[in-house]
Amino acid sequence: MSVTAQQVKELRERTGAGMMECKSVLAEVGGDMDKAIELLRKKGLAKADKKAGRVAAEGTISIEIAADGRSGAMVEVNCETDFVAKNEDFRQFAKDVAQLAATQAVGTLDELLAQPLGAASVEEVRKTLVAKLGENISVRRFIRYARSEPGVIASYIHGGRIGVLVEVAGNAAGLAEFARDVAMHVAASKPEYVRAEDVPAERVAKEKEILAAQAADSGKPADIIEKMIGGRLNKMLAEISLLSQPFVKNPDLTVADLQKSVGDVRVERFARFEVGEGIEKAEAASFAEEVMAQVRGQ
Repeated sequence: MSVTAQQVKELRERTGAGMMECKSVLAEVGGDMDKAIELLRKKGLAKADKKAGRVAAEGTISIEIAADGRSGAMVEVNCETDFVAKNEDFRQFAKDVAQLAATQAVGTLDELLAQPLGAASVEEVRKTLVAKLGENISVRRFIRYARSEPGVIASYIHGGRIGVLVEVAGNAAGLAEFARDVAMHVAASKPEYVRAEDVPAERVAKEKEILAAQAADSGKPADIIEKMIGGRLNKMLAEISLLSQPFVKNPDLTVADLQKSVGDVRVERFARFEVGEGIEKAEAASFAEEVMAQVRGQ
């Protein structure tokens, strides 16, 4: 019996399972909707996808660096509670995904989720883990760095919740230690760009506009206002640029000073992930709302 698009659509709406899973089980049970729902539940897929709408703002950051230090990847894997974030199966899944991302040149999250992880895809392993642990789990984002020129990829993780990946070019004797120190600094100081000149022109113009509005009522002459704006703008750019920041382990030096002291090295780029950043945690519903949600099958 052929499975129609309408049947797949109905099964998806009733279970929340993925399109391919719905099509597969419908074909397996000859189009019987009730049996298809039961089979999805047995497979754990309906249960997994029912949780897909719940906020997953806890989790872990996992980083894997190749043995030669020339490539590496960082991933954020989310769950709902700190309890599951500490679960060994959950942490192993995050480690496996990071290792896969480090070794496979995939460009998008969808490509990463489709990669084989053992006998199944990353996405299939994720769904199985959701069913096992009873929480919404998601691979939220990843980044991969690789270089063929002299240099190193370094990392730093703080408490499993903040992770940094750094790419540094060069071949100086202290290259690895410098890269590690930069990663630690990024974790602590949260720069947004490597250099002040990397800040987009649109942002600079917007900041200048804001500063001009703030200075407009000062009553000072126009030339003084212009100097005030310039000084404040330079201060802002220094605060958000890695090389201009005071080095966290020695505030008497900027990161640029440290880079210069090491020799032939240059910070190319960095990425900083913090678990749950940008995810709004839903306010806890009242008991009555929770009961009604269960009655409605949500």
